[in-house]
Amino acid sequence: MLDDDLRYPIRVSDLKQWAYCARVFYYHQCLPDVRPVTYKMKAGVEAGRAEEGREERRSLRVYGLASGEREFNVPLRSLALGLRGEVDMVITLSDETIAVDYKLSKIPGPHFQMQVVVYGMMLEEMRGVTVRRGFLYSIPDRKAEEVKADKRMRERVRTAIQQMRRIVEREEMPAPTDNLRKCVSCEFRRFCNDVL
Repeated sequence: MLDDDLRYPIRVSDLKQWAYCARVFYYHQCLPDVRPVTYKMKAGVEAGRAEEGREERRSLRVYGLASGEREFNVPLRSLALGLRGEVDMVITLSDETIAVDYKLSKIPGPHFQMQVVVYGMMLEEMRGVTVRRGFLYSIPDRKAEEVKADKRMRERVRTAIQQMRRIVEREEMPAPTDNLRKCVSCEFRRFCNDVL
């Protein structure tokens, strides 16, 4: 595990957090011993595990697919991106590979979209396939939202990773999020004295 931490210093979940609020990423990377674990975090992990059991029993119709091979909790690594992570599900068809990420949220935001796109990019590197899309599956709504892995999204991912590396190298706290409503339920709220 330590070797993975050195070779792949950024986790995919860090990218998701950075896109939501860069300071959450900063605290995790630069002050790793202070990260509190919240009820929402635990609930999300539990809901994902429970969803996996249901997913094995249902058809792929929610993704608009008739059939496909499913793999769960697939570990991914990307030397090119310097990332490591684990995608909830990979669907393999004869001509397509698709990453699926379960969410305990009803509204999948842009930070979740980046996360599923980067899973696809990592699958491409590891398996030598082309990934054109992924899905965010909302557990409460039991609906899947397609996310295109287009050039614009891929560039957003690469730019984000460059900015994240800069934060870690300089150990420089980024500016707070523009949307202070995010701060209300943030586990790091007490650390951002310049915000609340």
